[in-house]
Amino acid sequence: MSFESGFQLGRRRTLATMAGAVATLALPRIDFAQPAAVKNRYPAKVLDLVGRSVVIDMLAPLKIDFRPEAYSAPLTEADAAMFLSSGITAFHNSVGVGGAGAYEDALQFIAAWSGFVGRAADVFCLVGRAEDIEHAKARKKIAVIMGLQNADEFREPKDVKAFYEVGLRCAQLTYNTQNLLGSGSTERVDGGISDYGEQIIKAMNEVGMLIDVSHSGDRTTLDAIELSPKPIAFTHSNCRALNNHPRLKTDEAIRKLAAKGGVMGITGVRNFVKDKEPTTVEDIVDHIDHVVKLVGIEHVGIGTDSDLMGYDHMPPDQYEKLKAGYKSSYAFRDKIDTDGFDHPRKMYDLTAALLRRGYGNANIQAVLGGNFRRLLGSTWIDIKNKTGDKS
Repeated sequence: MSFESGFQLGRRRTLATMAGAVATLALPRIDFAQPAAVKNRYPAKVLDLVGRSVVIDMLAPLKIDFRPEAYSAPLTEADAAMFLSSGITAFHNSVGVGGAGAYEDALQFIAAWSGFVGRAADVFCLVGRAEDIEHAKARKKIAVIMGLQNADEFREPKDVKAFYEVGLRCAQLTYNTQNLLGSGSTERVDGGISDYGEQIIKAMNEVGMLIDVSHSGDRTTLDAIELSPKPIAFTHSNCRALNNHPRLKTDEAIRKLAAKGGVMGITGVRNFVKDKEPTTVEDIVDHIDHVVKLVGIEHVGIGTDSDLMGYDHMPPDQYEKLKAGYKSSYAFRDKIDTDGFDHPRKMYDLTAALLRRGYGNANIQAVLGGNFRRLLGSTWIDIKNKTGDKS
């Protein structure tokens, strides 16, 4: 989802808060063992599976909070424990920026959250190469992938390499509306990828930046898959065959994504999961089942489109502002989070639900992160050596 308006408002206050942002972080020693609350809630098989898996949430802002204090304040002991007990190995920290100030806002976002990660080095580490994800897990840290949910920040093709060099590893081509590259999912008319969009796709492939079209319209989505020689991603979307929502992907798009080796991340946003109540974690698994039956287990993963606490924990003023930023076609209901998938340990609940559906250990590990790990290894490259990950 987009944090453009809130982030732009916060940007005006950034210089005033930068002095506080560089405060020295003095975290206590963290116990990396799972707390009793986790051990007592979940079966041993669930704990073991999550513990052994590389779990990648391919759309997970570290904090859904529009205030500069979200990234400038030191990480609290409670928040550190929350991240470390989530079972998630890697967070794709990505927001929507757009409009005339997109270039500056995108740079500020990367700088602000890279600084947050760096000041909490006992807990987090930034990801530059795919193998950094395993290195983080081995060190009992949380890997952070920097991303953006739009491409307005690319003023010209050479900006792609410049953003890669400051840490950007994934970018959506469009958000919900039209930009210079193509159309978003809630535009009335979708004209597909423009000539300029084709240039950006080429530049992203050359530097090894993952292309994402989660919010793109149907024609733009299909064009991007066709134009990219490398596989791309729907980092956070669901299946329109199960829920007729414009932000979701058609079976045609899912098939073509898979045919090129891409991966689709299933989201827990309530109105994307189901159009009526109840809406639970079991309904999320329905979308996983649909992709598996359509194209195979190797093309589905998780992109929650939420932070660990979820949208429904936001301050009321921010919550209403966020909802107001979308067209009526988004069909928000009273709640945004899905029941059973609305808390910091939701990956354990999802794993338990997959086990109930009869998924085996290897397939669950593929869904939890193995498939996205493979995709990142094949698309991210060393721009000096022009080589991909060999794992």
